[in-house]
Amino acid sequence: MNKALHRIQQGTHHDPFDVLGWHPQPGGDWLLRLFMPAAERLALVDGSMLARVEGSDVFELRVAEKIQQHPRLRWQDKASDAWHETVSPYTFTPQIGELDLYLLAAGKHHHAWHVLGSRLCVIDGIAGCQFAVWAPGVQRVSVVADFNQWDGRSHPMRSRGESGIWELFVPGLQAGLAYKYEILGRHGQLSIKADPYAQQAFIRPETASCIPSVSQYAWQDTDWITRRAQFDWQHQPISVYELHVGSWRRHADGSFYSWAELGASLIPYVRELGYTHIELLPIAEHPLDESWGYQVSGYYAPTARYGSPDDLRAFVDACHQANLGVILDWVPAHFPKDDFGLARFTGEPLYEHADPRRGEHQDWGTLIFDFGRNEVKNFLVANALYWIDEFHIDGLRVDAVASMIYLDYSRKAGEWVPNQYGGRENLEALAFLRELNTVVHGEFAGVLTIAEESTAWPMVSRPVELGGLGFSMKWNMGWMNDNLAYIEQDPVHRKYHHDQLTFSQIYAYTENFVLPLSHDEVVHLKGSMLDKMPGDYWQKFANLRLFYAWQYAHPGKKLLFMGCEFGQWNEWSDRGELDWTLQQFPVHDGVRHLVQDLNRLYTTQPALHQYDFESRGFAWIDCHDSDQSVLSLMRKSDTEQIIVLLNFTPVPRMAYRIGVPQGGVYVEMLNTDSAYYGGSNSGNAGELHSEALPWMGFTQSLVLTLPPLAAVYLKLKTE
Repeated sequence: MNKALHRIQQGTHHDPFDVLGWHPQPGGDWLLRLFMPAAERLALVDGSMLARVEGSDVFELRVAEKIQQHPRLRWQDKASDAWHETVSPYTFTPQIGELDLYLLAAGKHHHAWHVLGSRLCVIDGIAGCQFAVWAPGVQRVSVVADFNQWDGRSHPMRSRGESGIWELFVPGLQAGLAYKYEILGRHGQLSIKADPYAQQAFIRPETASCIPSVSQYAWQDTDWITRRAQFDWQHQPISVYELHVGSWRRHADGSFYSWAELGASLIPYVRELGYTHIELLPIAEHPLDESWGYQVSGYYAPTARYGSPDDLRAFVDACHQANLGVILDWVPAHFPKDDFGLARFTGEPLYEHADPRRGEHQDWGTLIFDFGRNEVKNFLVANALYWIDEFHIDGLRVDAVASMIYLDYSRKAGEWVPNQYGGRENLEALAFLRELNTVVHGEFAGVLTIAEESTAWPMVSRPVELGGLGFSMKWNMGWMNDNLAYIEQDPVHRKYHHDQLTFSQIYAYTENFVLPLSHDEVVHLKGSMLDKMPGDYWQKFANLRLFYAWQYAHPGKKLLFMGCEFGQWNEWSDRGELDWTLQQFPVHDGVRHLVQDLNRLYTTQPALHQYDFESRGFAWIDCHDSDQSVLSLMRKSDTEQIIVLLNFTPVPRMAYRIGVPQGGVYVEMLNTDSAYYGGSNSGNAGELHSEALPWMGFTQSLVLTLPPLAAVYLKLKTE
């Protein structure tokens, strides 16, 4: 046995196609050579036997002329003596074109999932599965699965040279088959990895990739997609219901709802509440439930917990047909260290930065992508497009942006490496984010990108061509932190912290802000939204209703996490479902009714949303009444104003006077102290008449009752 055959036998040959398959011989003959370690005997279906090369599992047949390019074979199993039929993978030509290889290496293949991963296809009239993976600088990559007894010697892949791409078409395979890649590293280290581009995986604790079915789903959301492309999101209402799919509802036995079951119950519930969008915590495959999806192992695989990829498509389609957008929480900042995943994919760093000072998150025990590597950047940009293209996702909320853009994020002196100019900015991550936003917005008009960015980095939501990062919007973490700190104060102390309510107007229009009351605020002993509120039982609910009314009065799009809409007492837990039984109590259901009415006003009243991102949509009437902890303001559109007053003390303010821009009758549109919401029913009997008494720089004024711990929305009555 020569060296080449010995290397095939040992599984160390870098280019198996150089040895296996059809090869012309001197004199015009052809040699068919195959390697089948599971076979006792091997023959063509016409009965011609292939001879075993002595001391090996290599079989050869020499013929005067090539019988056919892909002859059918019969082989006898060593273990069972049973006979099987097959076609060899080693008679097929390369399937990935040079343009694809060039684009992948350049980091510009925006539809990389069409090339890499596994996909069922028909080549030369033969059905099978095409596998392809990026693994540069290694000795061998093999497909391993049940069909070859997970023997890495059986199906070594074709190397595509300097591109680092390996590919193999295996005839006869079907959807649902588990597989991985066995990788022999440059230094002889052996690892078995899930497919980074796998579009389907198995539910934990299984870690294998799954050959996906060819999608049969027929989308019915053409009207939605057409309208989305024209979506004037800057001037339209966006109100988001954030949820964790696995713990919104559970079956009695603790099992998850399927996408179909979720759609049947969630969609009408969220529509009744009046939200415009839902936002799903990460739904890409992840091994640990407790990570809530933020430690992703399968970036291209919707988690198997809730059904198949087509089940997810049907869920998104149903949302769109109910006029409900779907935003996906997306995690390009880090990935877990699990042995089967991306970590040290080739036996050494590949997807992660090699220097642990840039490649590891100390806080989360995870790894950081090497954003400067073309193929890694391509992996992430294409992944963003994948969710939008394949699943019609309407927006991506990009997690942990601050951790990406600062090299010293959560690091002490000496634990980080400055950039080439000596600064703390991660230039490669910044370039990646700008490219991400440019490509997403360029290919999918109307799709949103939303940054969770917790620092004062400038121009996060400004166009790339103007020097920004290019996001559509940014979470306003400053508003969230300041206002939660304020509302948690005992009302007697609030007058000393009045600036926490008003400070946000200093920067409110520097970005396109979302006001988030998210999952992060109701876990890890922070208490539920209701439990954060000070005071007795009645005051807690009154404070919560007041706080929600303040969120909707403040400029910016809105976001609320599941369970907060009915005042859940307990912190959120991913191990069960929400405390739905609370809705049977009027005071909890009153909070839900308030959220419903706030969404109705926000979505139907242009004054509350037309200029969410511009100063002309907002004006203080009086922001200085700290002694009484009262705010009065106007939200404005091109044609109307809505006046909002907020009393942050449990003391009713009788005969409270404010200036108003126009004389006439003002209608009390909303009062959070209404008995309908669980309040004490203090208010203004529905209407107020202005007086021609100048006040606060206005020629007209109103005298009204401000209920305790309550907000009142007023609007001028027109003919």
